[in-house]
Amino acid sequence: MTEQELTFKEGYEVLKKNAELLESQNEPDIDNLMKIVEESMTAYKACKTRVDAVQQALNETFNRNSD
Repeated sequence: MTEQELTFKEGYEVLKKNAELLESQNEPDIDNLMKIVEESMTAYKACKTRVDAVQQALNETFNRNSD
């Protein structure tokens, strides 16, 4: 799964699921930790890319309307 394949909502759900999984573990599952971290980083990048794009669009809209 690449960051381009994920929507913001899908990426957010991955991050939420992985955070809950890590928080619920009494002992860390070291065997799956790298998979969880890599999946989370991909989801984070997809979310950040979308947030940055929306922020840029809003900035352009507000700048256009203030001129």
